[in-house]
Amino acid sequence: MLEAQATRTLPQKLTVSGSGAASVTPLGPMTRLSLRADADAAKALSKALGLDLPTKPLTSAEKDGRVAFWLGPDEWFLIDASGADMMALLAGVKALHSATDVSHRNTAFEVKGPQAAAAINAGCPLDLRDAAFSVGKCARTLLGKVEVIVWRKSADTFHVECWRSFSTYALGMLNEGASDVTA
Repeated sequence: MLEAQATRTLPQKLTVSGSGAASVTPLGPMTRLSLRADADAAKALSKALGLDLPTKPLTSAEKDGRVAFWLGPDEWFLIDASGADMMALLAGVKALHSATDVSHRNTAFEVKGPQAAAAINAGCPLDLRDAAFSVGKCARTLLGKVEVIVWRKSADTFHVECWRSFSTYALGMLNEGASDVTA
């Protein structure tokens, strides 16, 4: 009997593009979960995941390479750069919840530099200025015609998450924005 082993291929080459004012880098594989649960289950889920799930709009929580984004009153998106099996962590939680591994569905880009916000805003209507979108904020929004999650990691660094099937389009939009901005 033949056994097939699925391998993950990256949708984009891991190369940096853009300008001196903003660069775009496709990120490598990460574990990703779509998590749905009511407020009563959040405490048990937080304990299992090792970080407190955010409960306020536009917020994120980060601990030891694991990040949770608040997407709605009962919805979170989680990423883990270490490749940890978050599904296994949640398997023993008795509280009612729905967790779906979407690691193969999504990919991400890092947009970095003094004009990173302007580079993303070339195709995104969300106000990413410091005063409106401070460090730690996240939101589900549009980049051109693609749904994305934008997270401000630091003053000059953003994480942009999208579906792999739209990654070529999203990368093109981000590259155009990064190429157009000037220091």
